[in-house]
Amino acid sequence: MTWLEKLYLWNIAKGMWITLSHLFKRKATIQYPEQKRTFSKVFRGLQILNRDEEGRERCTACGLCAVACPAEAITMEAAERQPGEEHLYREEKYAAKYEINMLRCIFCGYCEEACPKDAIYLSQTFAPSNYGRQGFIYKKDDLLIPNPKEDPEGYKKALGDRPPRVSENSTV
Repeated sequence: MTWLEKLYLWNIAKGMWITLSHLFKRKATIQYPEQKRTFSKVFRGLQILNRDEEGRERCTACGLCAVACPAEAITMEAAERQPGEEHLYREEKYAAKYEINMLRCIFCGYCEEACPKDAIYLSQTFAPSNYGRQGFIYKKDDLLIPNPKEDPEGYKKALGDRPPRVSENSTV
């Protein structure tokens, strides 16, 4: 160790120079409520339960998303569709209870990949902060996309930039 290094003045001067050089550079911080950060196209955010073009829920409560989830964040209960509920649910079975524990979710996207009906997908929005644990458990009503017949603008906004899925009945 040289006598200059023993005095620590050289190290202090280097540290001050780094601090002063960063003082005049562009800031990485954004002013959140006024400015929104743009996310990548492959950003995986909050989960959404999808509906079809007629407003019926796509989820058939098959449980593949819950099985594929490595964090075991998804719980669901299936129920049978009653006569007269054809306008609400697409198939004979539907998810009567569907919950995602966002404290466990790791946003891996396996639930989206496992779903055969395109009923769940990860949107471009991030999960908001909350003060209690119960606020992080999202129920079916919190996750469902708006009905396209009742709120077409909300439906298109919730879909985002996702390409439309080819339905099972159409031929390509």
